[in-house]
Amino acid sequence: MDHSTEQIQSELENFREQWRAEVSARSRNAAGSQQRPGSASTQAGPSSSKAPKRSEFVHRKPASKPIHHLEDEDEYFQAQTFGELEPSKATEGQKLGRQDAGASTKDKEQEPLTALDFYEKAVERETSGNLGESLQLYRTAFRMDDSVDQSYRNKHFPGRWNKPSQVNPSNAPVIVPNTAHHSLEGPTLSLPDLISSFAGLRIEGAPPECEGVPAPPSPISELPDEILIHILRDVAINDVGDFVRLGQVCKRLAYLVATEDRIWRRVCLGSEVGFGAMHYYWQRQHQWDPLNAVEELADSDAFTLEELAQRRQEESLAATHALLRGLYASSWQTMFRRRPRIRFNGCYISTVNYIRAGQASAHQVTWGSPVHIVTYYRYLRFFRDGTAISLLTTDEPAHVVHYMTKDNLQLHQRGTGPHGLPSAVMSHALKGRWRLSSAADREDTEGAKDKDRDLADIEGDLFVETEGVGKYMYRMELTFRSAGSKKAATARNNKLAWKGFWSYNKLTDDWAAFTLKNDKPFFFSRVKSYGTGE
Repeated sequence: MDHSTEQIQSELENFREQWRAEVSARSRNAAGSQQRPGSASTQAGPSSSKAPKRSEFVHRKPASKPIHHLEDEDEYFQAQTFGELEPSKATEGQKLGRQDAGASTKDKEQEPLTALDFYEKAVERETSGNLGESLQLYRTAFRMDDSVDQSYRNKHFPGRWNKPSQVNPSNAPVIVPNTAHHSLEGPTLSLPDLISSFAGLRIEGAPPECEGVPAPPSPISELPDEILIHILRDVAINDVGDFVRLGQVCKRLAYLVATEDRIWRRVCLGSEVGFGAMHYYWQRQHQWDPLNAVEELADSDAFTLEELAQRRQEESLAATHALLRGLYASSWQTMFRRRPRIRFNGCYISTVNYIRAGQASAHQVTWGSPVHIVTYYRYLRFFRDGTAISLLTTDEPAHVVHYMTKDNLQLHQRGTGPHGLPSAVMSHALKGRWRLSSAADREDTEGAKDKDRDLADIEGDLFVETEGVGKYMYRMELTFRSAGSKKAATARNNKLAWKGFWSYNKLTDDWAAFTLKNDKPFFFSRVKSYGTGE
């Protein structure tokens, strides 16, 4: 963690300590109790449960003083989901402009009343990257209640801070050696055994509304498994999330969702969300123009681009089957969850905060030099044809993600479009292309003891090239990571960590590296207005 990031965290922690100490001192004076001078600092120690925040870049050097957390920072990551863009807000934005529309929307939000409301809003602002406003909200919350952070933990993370009590339902004495009396329903089954116990069950219709009345019809319970599996396959192709959520309807559907490997095979090999849509070679130039056939065929014995694409597709399919048998235990479901892949139904967002030193006023006496908290965002959206959109802006995600489309980029390219529209933020967007790492990116793959493991190590990196200013082109190298609780069955590969960032001078053929001093990883956020992606 670099010095700027450590200073930001120390600022957040210092004001918490100050307000806790001040409130504790007032309480002691009101009660007339006498305590040691050091007891206030003991009670006002640093809070062990900080607000949810994004984890630091994995390649950064650790701080000189270790910071102990109860759990890993990624445990607190909560993926954002952006709903459909309401037509009323879009119309309002066209009339008022982007900034006025954002202010009008903020005024409509319900104002916080209690200390917990202020604290929750502060966490929301800190998560979105607005540290300046979050500091003010934190200060207000602690003024109203010095233990508001404990209330927040008890509300949002009760299971992580309270150990479950061991209940003895039969009230049997603890000296009884047999522990069967501690459970009223027998031993707990493991998840695979529990799913297997649903194998012989069927979909049951709704019961009669009252006695003597026939039960309402349930056509789905009469379907044979062949037709039911075909329906579930179509649901999975359209939206894998909806397909998985069908397992919450009944035990029969839960069994089919968990065990029907034919559906997961179709999802993995398909070109909708599976690995058939992944590209391990460039499909476009970085300005979205078609590839140069001469350059592509120079290092290949293929005669046409179609023949070259067919060979690469067969190579990708062979790699998929090799990984399935070796690394994923022949489970298509496991492969879909764990193998790195790009998602098209949302965008990847990197929130960057850093402190810039200011200058003290020459006409006022101050205790210290002022600082500026700078916040900006990086956005990446990927498309199935191998193209991408990159955007660097100070606008918050709620004002950006709905407008990250190819049409808006063409409309506002190079600042030529109308400036009064909410989509004018796309005037700074850049065209780009993407591909995943493959065996061609590794110079020496011979002599590997474990071929499948070696192939898995080759995968996992993402290359993005975008247009730059004038004669320059930008290249980003990222790697897939997973954010969220490691104990829970959370999403995998929803985080992109930086490995490098370069600029290329097309005239002089020179590469220059950008420093990654303040940049943070990208996190995936679902955007419902994208549908299943383009």
